[in-house]
Amino acid sequence: MHKREHLVRYVCLAGFFCIVCLIFIARLVSIQIAGQDYYTETSRTKPYTRTEIIQAQRGNIYDCNGKALISNAFSYNIYLDAGSLPRDAQKRNDILLTVVGTAKQYGKEESFSMPENPFTVKGGNVTLNSAFMETVYGRRLTKLLRDLNFPPQDDGTWEEEKLADGYNALQLRYGLIDSDGDALYNKEDAALLFALRLDMELHNFSAAEPYTILTDVSVELISRILEGSTRGIRVSSETERVYNYPGTASHILGRVGRITEKEAEYYKELGYSMDAIVGVDGAEKAFEQYLHGVDGELTIVEDGYGNILEQYVSREPVAGQHVYLTIDVELQKAAEKALADNIAMIAEKGAATDTPLDGEDANAGALTAVDAKTGAVLAIASYPTYDLSQFSETYADLIQDENSPLFNRALEGTYAPGSTFKPGVAAAALQEGIITPYSEIQDLGQYTYYTDYQPKCWIYSPRYGKRTHGYVNVSEALQVSCNYFFYEVGRQLTITKIDEYCEKYGLGQPTGIELSEKTGILAGPKYREENGKIWYDGDTLQAAIGQSDHLFTPLQINMYITTLLAGGNRPNAHILKETRDYFGDVLYEAQPEVVDSIHLDDLVVRTIQNAMKDVTENGSAARVFVNYPIAIGGKTGTAQVSENSSDNATFIAFAPFDDPQIVATCVIEHGANGTDAGFAVRDLFNHYFFSGGEE
Repeated sequence: MHKREHLVRYVCLAGFFCIVCLIFIARLVSIQIAGQDYYTETSRTKPYTRTEIIQAQRGNIYDCNGKALISNAFSYNIYLDAGSLPRDAQKRNDILLTVVGTAKQYGKEESFSMPENPFTVKGGNVTLNSAFMETVYGRRLTKLLRDLNFPPQDDGTWEEEKLADGYNALQLRYGLIDSDGDALYNKEDAALLFALRLDMELHNFSAAEPYTILTDVSVELISRILEGSTRGIRVSSETERVYNYPGTASHILGRVGRITEKEAEYYKELGYSMDAIVGVDGAEKAFEQYLHGVDGELTIVEDGYGNILEQYVSREPVAGQHVYLTIDVELQKAAEKALADNIAMIAEKGAATDTPLDGEDANAGALTAVDAKTGAVLAIASYPTYDLSQFSETYADLIQDENSPLFNRALEGTYAPGSTFKPGVAAAALQEGIITPYSEIQDLGQYTYYTDYQPKCWIYSPRYGKRTHGYVNVSEALQVSCNYFFYEVGRQLTITKIDEYCEKYGLGQPTGIELSEKTGILAGPKYREENGKIWYDGDTLQAAIGQSDHLFTPLQINMYITTLLAGGNRPNAHILKETRDYFGDVLYEAQPEVVDSIHLDDLVVRTIQNAMKDVTENGSAARVFVNYPIAIGGKTGTAQVSENSSDNATFIAFAPFDDPQIVATCVIEHGANGTDAGFAVRDLFNHYFFSGGEE
């Protein structure tokens, strides 16, 4: 009897267990195979596939010896993804407050940069920041208000009431007030949200344009923000450029930044994403095609609620190439120091004399050095300079500095060459047979060939006792820089021939360097006619001594001397040595290239070289290079700027004399006399020949 009762109980329990199992199995089958749950019954839960850009690592920039000038540092940013961010305004606001609040809670306020709010509300009056409205984002705000039916007046301003209505419309649009105009957030949160939401809209926040809200965040902060699986929050890694020699070669290296609206179409055609980082100036811009690399692509599959179902790399990023420059960073440092010291020396020396306009106002200049064989640029210094690593922090001061430290005087500053122009005229006259190495011309002090223009030699002045150089040949004329000799030679040679040779030397022509540069002005009838003016016979006399309309960059002057030393073969100036891939394999290597030529006989070249050697040993530059360990050639030049400032000083030189390896040019604004500009070149040569390239 008892056994039967137990059996009935067991059967009942077993039956109950089986029924429960069947119910669970049926429900499972319904969900997984035959049925749909509540969420999948709506179109919102259909899988959504989108792609994100994987930014390619930007290539490094090295000097010619493989020293990294610019490299990369990695950081993490948090950005908003429009595709998965809630559409509801208040839900979006809650996410924004959570993200920013968490950053502040963790002491990472610096990771969040509060956007500028162009609206100012005081006592019920609403005004707009006029400076902001002049920017591209101000123009976008104008369009936004116009689209909301609050257009400006004809003069671009708003009626007070209409602007206030437009401001309220934006608040309603962003879910900060209700339809009755009542505030939905406290004053602090409302200000934060309005500035953020407006900035997002003005930056075209969309599925194609994500919005970065926090930069350079820690892994800890990322984990804390993502703990709640906040919809629409994404993490990206970003590289920041690191300047390994702060303050050195700033004018050469350049900066990177976001694509501007002006450049958007250009980069779009190249396949760039609109949030890509590109070169803004300098080598970063010149070699963008090598440095940028090819961005990759991440494919993400989500449901309608922003939950990631699957993600994978659909296209691997390709790192940018490493760029190797022709400059030696140690020589570059030496050049910048030599130039700064030289300018300071001239200014101090000028201030200590009783003579006015004797260099006391020297405050800027440039120094360039080029490989005499190949045209490869070894150093480019411009003073005053700046520190690229502090550019953002010091930008406001830099643009207001009256000495223009952002201006690259070596490539974009143009100066009258003064007497450094004379070797080129002498070479042309020798080659054309106007003179021989032994021809002599008597310096009579005042050149009286023309009745309407009779210039004087520099030594024929009261300051020097109205002396003359007497009879001089071409070597002696270059040594003592006799203007009278070159008045006569220039007249016989004619401006046509002078310009013919000078164009071949590269004066007034692009040097070939990959960086931005000015081409300068070659004086002559052609230039005058282009500007609606007349060229007079007397102008040829001034042009022959490096005055008149002549204006050249220091690098152009440098390349002109390089061309003379090469027998009239002008190499292209270049600063790119080679590019290498991520693994170090050479992909491109620059080759020396002759871009123009004019034949100069060996005797002509030797005559000019010997004369320039005399300048440094017995002439105007002798006091700078007294007892110098190696023989060099050089030429001084002084050019008048105005009656109220010291003359500009120019010095050119090459070394060694027997087999030139390096050619250098120094220009110092208001340096008073060309001889003193030789000290920077001497210090540069000291480093090049005697330091071993190391410090």
